[in-house]
Amino acid sequence: MIENLQNFVSGLPEWLQMLGVVLIGMIPFVESYLGTVIGVFAGLNPVVAAGAAIAGNLIAVLALIFGAGALRTRFGKHDNPDAPSPRRAKVARMFDRFGVPGVSFLVHPTQISGPVMIGLGASRRRVILWQVISIVLWGALTGTIASFGVTQLIN
Repeated sequence: MIENLQNFVSGLPEWLQMLGVVLIGMIPFVESYLGTVIGVFAGLNPVVAAGAAIAGNLIAVLALIFGAGALRTRFGKHDNPDAPSPRRAKVARMFDRFGVPGVSFLVHPTQISGPVMIGLGASRRRVILWQVISIVLWGALTGTIASFGVTQLIN
């Protein structure tokens, strides 16, 4: 899959490659960290690749967080009487243990963890703040690592 995404970006005209990385950054489990790596390995400048992947990830996560917040406001903050899904139960346990910052850094994809934290009653502002910090830091870290990797492959 990663190779297919890299080929997708590489196959685009140079002026569209950044937009391709933005789209890749929106994919759950790829997000800013793998999107950055894909962009770097496709030949984009590491800063451009990281910025594009981070932007795509942020667009998707913010849309989902605002949507989850709107749903929570519209339908109330009632607990679901049905048993939670295994993924929701896992995020809830981590949420209780580590709070919004811990879940933001440790539970991926952010497209799932952000809306789930909203559904669990976390403040939308707090979730947005920590999700943005997490996405930017993970994208920058993997971009740095990827750029060193490409440098080592070339030399």
